[in-house]
Amino acid sequence: MTEAVKEPLRIAADIGGTFTDVTVFDGVTGEIRFGKNLTTPEKLIDGIEHGVAEADGRWDEAQLFLHGSTVAINTMLERTGARVALLTTEGFRDIYEIGRINRPDSFNLFFKKHVPLVERALRFEVTERVRADGSVHKPLDMAGLERIAEALEAEKVEAVAILFLHSYRNADHEIAARDYLLQRLPGVFVTASHELSKEYREYERTSTVAANAYVGPRVRRYISEIQDVLRERNFPGRFLIVQSTGGLYTAEDATTNCVRMMESGPAAGLVGTQVICEQLGIPDAISFDMGGTTAKSGVVMQNTPLTTGGVMIGGYAQGLPLQVEMVDIHEVGTGGGSIARVDPGGALRLGPQSAGAMPGPACYGRGGTEPTVTDANLILGRLAPDSFLGGTMPLELEAAKNAMQARVAQPLGLDVVTAAEGILKIATSNMSHAVKGVTTERGLDAGAFPALVAYGGAGPLHATMVARELRIGKVIVPRNPGHFSAFGMLLSDLRYDFVRSTFAELSKIDFALLSEGFAEMEEEGRTALERSGLAVRRVMIVRSLDMRYVGQEHAVTVDLPSAVHDKGDVSALKTHFDELHLQRYGRAAPQEQAEIVSMRLAVIGLVEKPGLPRIAEGEAAPAPDAFGPARPVYFEQTGWVAECPVLLRDKLTAGNRITGPALVEEHASTTVVQPGDRLEVDAWGNLIIEIGS
Repeated sequence: MTEAVKEPLRIAADIGGTFTDVTVFDGVTGEIRFGKNLTTPEKLIDGIEHGVAEADGRWDEAQLFLHGSTVAINTMLERTGARVALLTTEGFRDIYEIGRINRPDSFNLFFKKHVPLVERALRFEVTERVRADGSVHKPLDMAGLERIAEALEAEKVEAVAILFLHSYRNADHEIAARDYLLQRLPGVFVTASHELSKEYREYERTSTVAANAYVGPRVRRYISEIQDVLRERNFPGRFLIVQSTGGLYTAEDATTNCVRMMESGPAAGLVGTQVICEQLGIPDAISFDMGGTTAKSGVVMQNTPLTTGGVMIGGYAQGLPLQVEMVDIHEVGTGGGSIARVDPGGALRLGPQSAGAMPGPACYGRGGTEPTVTDANLILGRLAPDSFLGGTMPLELEAAKNAMQARVAQPLGLDVVTAAEGILKIATSNMSHAVKGVTTERGLDAGAFPALVAYGGAGPLHATMVARELRIGKVIVPRNPGHFSAFGMLLSDLRYDFVRSTFAELSKIDFALLSEGFAEMEEEGRTALERSGLAVRRVMIVRSLDMRYVGQEHAVTVDLPSAVHDKGDVSALKTHFDELHLQRYGRAAPQEQAEIVSMRLAVIGLVEKPGLPRIAEGEAAPAPDAFGPARPVYFEQTGWVAECPVLLRDKLTAGNRITGPALVEEHASTTVVQPGDRLEVDAWGNLIIEIGS
């Protein structure tokens, strides 16, 4: 690897459903600058360019552009992807539709199962068969493949997904079919399952490769558009994408392995959370990210973001599985733009529909007529009409009140303030479910975590309410929370993840064979790091194993420390597995035999990152110029506080202390300090809020 050098300029951009955030790091001066603009759905690159200009960045001076986007996940959720065909082993045409026969709500007569991304008429059976041990039972029928290619051409498909049985063990047939179709159907996006996952479970692998094909053409066009603009702007550096693990990979890799960027923005936020926690000496914390469309939560434990080998995109009930490594994030459809409505039964509902960037909440004055969470915060005084986004985007209070009165207050027989407070209560309840999704549902106690790290444009507005709901004693609001995911990208490292299914009883395991498999994956990862062209300080290897008790179906992922791996310490590995099983499921069986299901390995290239600067020291009492005009703010505990203190975050200094109620305003966010809460500014400018009773 080449020696790491300081880059003169780095640009990071995170595109969300409502706002596009940009962070520019000047490696010469150490300065970090920010830009925030409404997302431009018609042409997403425009929002990035506006943000770069606002942050005083220049493409022709930058050496690194890091990017995270919702384009892949939104394509799946909105069902706006490509016309896809699926090629699969003869006899397995319907495995994608049959799925796992899960029925999450047994007594729901109106339950609807998942809807595949590929219609049945475009699923084709190919004559071939590989056994579970990788041996060939039936060779690939190339003549039949040619007939299928003719049908694909006639159907004008835009993408082809290939899934052959047991290709995770022997991918020769998939490779032959992929290479033939790439030559036979130029311009068509072709993807094979072994390129994405070498793990067993045919349904999950089918769903993963189908999703990759479904979003592939759109992602490829999107990245190509960005590359065209970068060339026009004489960008001389490297263009990297943030993966769902929080690691970086090349734009070229992203155009073929598209599903790895599904949760790129939220993953970068969790990377930032990890760095903040390391800085403060907090090994465990919960991240809470609330933007304009959704609220997301993840967990850092022992200074490491928790990851998972598979998720359901669209929810457990009707979602589609992806079998790729990503940070373990739970998401709910509650954001600043979430629309409040009264259902036919007279109940107040919130989301998941969002006003988005256009028309946006009613208070944006862009034609929106539905009341949202942002409108509720404005009505209750938590947002100021003249200081939103630093005063560059005035909010219309009367428009918010009119929408709230017509759509919520009047139908429910309430006044506008009570209706707005009710919306915030529902939002708090919904967002607490996001936190429980990565804690309680994983066998973890949310209340036992020492801190909740809140960011996103709307995160600090609601974090203290969520912390109270879950009995978390401390909230940490980092600097520039409205740009935190984009900032987290600057703290990310190159990363490539590999998995290989390997079935063996733990008592009979040959660690030499395990080491050989890990070494092969490590070599592949090091090659990928070299291909990126980015200088790294050092390479870190992280090994883990999927394990289960003999006779079980599902496995848990167990870290394999180097000391245990090098010594071949079976006993230590079994003990670690028992402890993790107890934590996750509330029970363990140390006397039972365990087995290994899959090997996992991450190759991480650690790169130079910007430091986190300290701020000036001050007294306990904020300086007089740190106070903005006080205003009336409504709190559930006290009602209206006529002269609620408002502090300007960029004027606060280390050591400042504030007792709630109070608001702390900055360019892209507002932090609410509830009555009884105590806030202190630390040496790095983080707001440390101790939650009152």
